Amino acid sequence: MPEVCDLPAGCQDWQTQWPWPRPLAGVAWRGVNFTAPSVCAADFATRGIELPARLATAIAKRRGEFLAGRLCAREALYAATGRVEVPGIAADRAPCWPEGTLGSITHSGGFAAAMAAPRDAWQGLGLDAETLLSPARAERLAPQILTPEEHAWCKRLDHDAQALFTTLAFSSKESLFKALYPLIGVRFYFQDAALIDWHPVTGHITLQLRRTLCDGWASGVTLEGQYTETASRLLSLVAIPSNSVQ
Repeated sequence: MPEVCDLPAGCQDWQTQWPWPRPLAGVAWRGVNFTAPSVCAADFATRGIELPARLATAIAKRRGEFLAGRLCAREALYAATGRVEVPGIAADRAPCWPEGTLGSITHSGGFAAAMAAPRDAWQGLGLDAETLLSPARAERLAPQILTPEEHAWCKRLDHDAQALFTTLAFSSKESLFKALYPLIGVRFYFQDAALIDWHPVTGHITLQLRRTLCDGWASGVTLEGQYTETASRLLSLVAIPSNSVQ
């Protein structure tokens, strides 16, 4: 199998270059743009990806997201492990990664991406893509996304930076959930974690749990991540090293 697969007609602009400031050992990433109405059922069969029964009658957007996301996951797994595998679906509808591996899948506004790695170096990986919020929408959503401390921090920024901050807080908390939930099996929400450090130049971020989730993951625990942005999209990741035993 070639390292870069032949994309179906509905997918284009295959992205293989690591977009964040710092690489992660053993972690591979793939991204792709897709046009959902151009994705057809035959694309699943010809690419060796099973269309879940619950998506057989779903709208084109959902089928396109699933196919593009699984294509990215398959290629990321191949780049990381040399094995051609596709994540299944767990009972909670989260990706079920092949034994000995872990990863994360995201999609947003006609873009999908995935990262994958062998499990020996990492115990959690979370990836999220978000379209940058407009200042008006960011202001409207801020009370749901931001803790009181984050909201106070945000208000000290200029108007455009407030929108970026709110988008980053939303995305990084999504990445945190994707990295941590498969590890502990406990759901948590936007107010249960906070962005406490943000370095626009280096792309480094730090998040802190604001409630105890389970043994080993208490309120006050911090986790590290990265982000990068383009003119229209923000990509965040949170990676939990295998030696991060709290």
